Amino acid sequence: MPFTKLGLKSELMRALDASDYIRPTLIQSEAIPVILEGNDLIGTAQTGTGKTAAFVVPLLQQLERTTGKIRALILTPTRELAHQVELAVRKYGRYLNLRSTAIYGGVSQRPQEEALRKGVDLVVATPGRLLDLLQQRLLDLSSVKYLVLDEADRMLDMGFLPDVREVVRSLPKQRQTLLFSATLPQEIQELARSIQKNPVLVEAGIKRAPAAGVDQHLYPVLPHLKTELLLHLLRREAMGPLLVFTRTKHGADRLHRALELERFRVARIHSGRSQSQRQEALDGFRQYHYQILVATDVAARGIDVRDISHVINYDIPNNADDYIHRIGRTGRAEKEGIAYSFVSPEEEIHVQSIERSIQKKFNRVKLDEFNFHRPIKPRNSEATHASRKPSSRPARKPGIPADTAQSPKVFDRFAFMAKDLSQNPVPATNSMTAGFGGTQRRRKAISRNPRKTERRSFHVEGLIGAPSPEEQRELKRLQVKLFGSSSPRRPFSSRHSGSSRNGY
Repeated sequence: MPFTKLGLKSELMRALDASDYIRPTLIQSEAIPVILEGNDLIGTAQTGTGKTAAFVVPLLQQLERTTGKIRALILTPTRELAHQVELAVRKYGRYLNLRSTAIYGGVSQRPQEEALRKGVDLVVATPGRLLDLLQQRLLDLSSVKYLVLDEADRMLDMGFLPDVREVVRSLPKQRQTLLFSATLPQEIQELARSIQKNPVLVEAGIKRAPAAGVDQHLYPVLPHLKTELLLHLLRREAMGPLLVFTRTKHGADRLHRALELERFRVARIHSGRSQSQRQEALDGFRQYHYQILVATDVAARGIDVRDISHVINYDIPNNADDYIHRIGRTGRAEKEGIAYSFVSPEEEIHVQSIERSIQKKFNRVKLDEFNFHRPIKPRNSEATHASRKPSSRPARKPGIPADTAQSPKVFDRFAFMAKDLSQNPVPATNSMTAGFGGTQRRRKAISRNPRKTERRSFHVEGLIGAPSPEEQRELKRLQVKLFGSSSPRRPFSSRHSGSSRNGY
């Protein structure tokens, strides 16, 4: 059934024609008539089946003209999805006199406040930022007639259901409520019963099954070879826009750096990136400025880019739902796509769980030209340490300079003298007493800094007794160098300060 049979406005038909939409998808053909009749609806559809248009188009049909009051509210789990849905609203409503805005965290609140102050007809929001604005009394939801919960199962996973219930309490009871979810766990069914009235259930496609147009392959590979395998595939195959999923944001950063070093045009998005950085990466990927986008599951459901040729699971997800949503980024709108999954031995348990859920065995692939058993390369420091030959020199003795280990007659002059004085104390001369305050202070001063005169070492024959005149002069020069004077240093006290201290 073509769109012309759905009874849509001419402005909407013009926008759909401009987007090259001729025939509605299964979820669109079944959901749009139900929504236009004013019924509450529960829609189950996988990613890439045209679900967004299934609720945006009938909402725009019913809103008609602008009033400056919020009459439609769409809640999404992530910022990326909120931004994506709001773009769809603008695309399908380009010929309608309606205003919309997106409200989400991670960006400045002021532009959102300004948009609300000017008046909007439709708001797309994440629950957290919406509640913030409600608590600040910057938002009025008393005129809302249409509520949409998009990807409700994801909101459940992220712990947003309490926020959703609080938002619903701020809405009029007389409204139309639409709920879309890839799966319907018990908690979502209970939520639907509490906020909807006699909803119509619309199921499009088989639940918990990937899109039919996605060709899926699995590569068993050791963890340390995943990056090399990815680089090998990138050089081996002609790929269009490519989406790579990692389990953690740190893994995404590491892979991003590795691909950049190989001169690929690559961007990344994850929860550790600011909203402006994430948006710049998505926009650059849509405009083909970046060939590769590395992402985590947090951002997976907000990515809607046409003509993604490949999705690569660098790390296999833990459950079937995340797997379905990941590979649903390719093969959209009944097109074909390819999904590769890299699986280490530790991840096999997740593969078995996914295969049971989707009731399909993966096609396991091994490339003849790639060495899947290559050992881990040692680090540079480890390699250097392993190649270093053992030294033939004996170990250095504690307390003796290194250059004396082989030649007992070569000593640092004052280190040797300090050792001799500690064994055979000698009476200090007047000059020495004045300079160092006695034999004990002399010993300590020299012993504390035995290496200060390390450059002035020379050969001596045997032990010495009292310092020679030349050595006394050397010690005086050392004293001047260390203390700045040959006279004894007096401790500071207030009675010596005089007027000079008061002058500071």
